[in-house]
Amino acid sequence: MIDNHPNFPEKLAISPLLPCGAHSKRLLDVEENVFGADAQREAIETYGIAGRVWEAAYLMTNYIDQPSNWEFEPPFIDKNVSGRKRVFLELGSGTGIVAAKIAQTAALSGRDHVIVTDLPEVCPLLERNLFVKLEGSSVGRQLYDGVISVRPLPWGSSDHVMKIIQELQLIGDSSDGMHACITRIVCSDLVYFPHLLAPLLRTLLHLTSPPFASTSESQPQVVISYKIRSLLKETPFWSAFGLWFSFEPVIARKIDPNHLPSEWQRLGSDTRDGGDQMFIFVARRRPESLNWTIPLEDTDLLGGVGARGTNNKKSDETFETLLFMGIGEG
Repeated sequence: MIDNHPNFPEKLAISPLLPCGAHSKRLLDVEENVFGADAQREAIETYGIAGRVWEAAYLMTNYIDQPSNWEFEPPFIDKNVSGRKRVFLELGSGTGIVAAKIAQTAALSGRDHVIVTDLPEVCPLLERNLFVKLEGSSVGRQLYDGVISVRPLPWGSSDHVMKIIQELQLIGDSSDGMHACITRIVCSDLVYFPHLLAPLLRTLLHLTSPPFASTSESQPQVVISYKIRSLLKETPFWSAFGLWFSFEPVIARKIDPNHLPSEWQRLGSDTRDGGDQMFIFVARRRPESLNWTIPLEDTDLLGGVGARGTNNKKSDETFETLLFMGIGEG
């Protein structure tokens, strides 16, 4: 256990969490060894909150691995788009369960890559879960070598972002002279601690700004799974995020055995637990925001300073509007 560490908040008392809910799938035997209750319990002892699989992470894995009797809009993987090199970058990867699902589901080719990131001290957990060959299993390092990379990326650190930029330039496709670029940024259940909201937003801005992405056409899609725990503490993130990014919830509908679709509903609207709600948002950087100055102070960033090209404080109301409308929950 590490004292005074963000992964070990005061009075930490958490238990392993296993999948449940309308879209959830039981862990496979090979996944149970890495992400099951015993594995989580051991990881929590060493890595704190990073060692637990959180509620919205399971919603994200279900979104990635779409059940055959459900339709999602937009889908995580657009099967109509092919031929383009795909680079997935996950922030705050924790146990690595989401990255593993991407690698299993996205039909990654030798051109594709998944960059898994977290604090430097959490990277050994990711290495262990994603690369160490399991006893009696063919799933292990040989499956993910060359497909998944584990890299340290503390939120708010431009130096770590630049190192990833340099690495992407090295793994570009030499056949067409093009550098690799991130096509999808994945954030799973990261919006909770108030003191980490500004660093998280700052890293998202770093990853969607030049030289990572210089035009609206090269902008990666940002996919965020989120569980409401405290609107008072978490809404400031969305109020600032919406100034720089346009975003909307993923919607879903069930297909019955006769292939007749049901009504669209928000994905996560049927996963309420004690009044809490879960969402998956799909976002892209607002093109005009590429010309705005990102403020240096975290309080200014969350306060909207610099957004819309002005230094006065402001906020976006997209999140509050979605809550008020209760999209697809009638």
